[in-house]
Amino acid sequence: MGALKHIHGEQWTDAELVQRYKQSADLQVLGLLYQRYMDLVYGVCLKYFRDPEESKDAVMNIFEELVHKLTVHNVENFKSWLHVLAKNHCLMQLRKKNRVKTADVDISLMQSDEELHHNGVMAREESLLMMEDCMETLPEDQKRSVELFYLQNKCYHEIAELTGLEWNKVRSQIQNGKRNLRLCMEKKQHNTEH
Repeated sequence: MGALKHIHGEQWTDAELVQRYKQSADLQVLGLLYQRYMDLVYGVCLKYFRDPEESKDAVMNIFEELVHKLTVHNVENFKSWLHVLAKNHCLMQLRKKNRVKTADVDISLMQSDEELHHNGVMAREESLLMMEDCMETLPEDQKRSVELFYLQNKCYHEIAELTGLEWNKVRSQIQNGKRNLRLCMEKKQHNTEH
């Protein structure tokens, strides 16, 4: 365990880096760990904000949140815990923005299109939450393939390499996953309307 291993950190598992950070509060260790998933976090933020600059800011803000949160939370699976943390961060920002927008509007000037916009944002947030729930219902291979394809913008060949699945298997996992997501969301939508 020389200094080289400490600096590069490739050989360390996520769990080892989490443990090391908790013991040392060394930001270099946290940086190594976070670097592995910055693309994932950026993808999550971009999905919610649809704005590259705002998403980049959020990636930095989430790192700052991690500095404290990782020391107080018991984290089994860093990647999925970070995914949830990023998602919650984005939703909180969207809610704050929503509150500010509606609070700044003079009631007498309130037009129906302002209401429609507000409802549109809320509906989008609801459907994003619905989609997150539905993602959890997918079989593991479908879920992983869909996440890699849509959230991390990986191509079929990259996904095949990452998952060990054959190219045509990846394609069917994505198609089936997409179909199952749509069916699940339609079912949830139907249930909320009734």
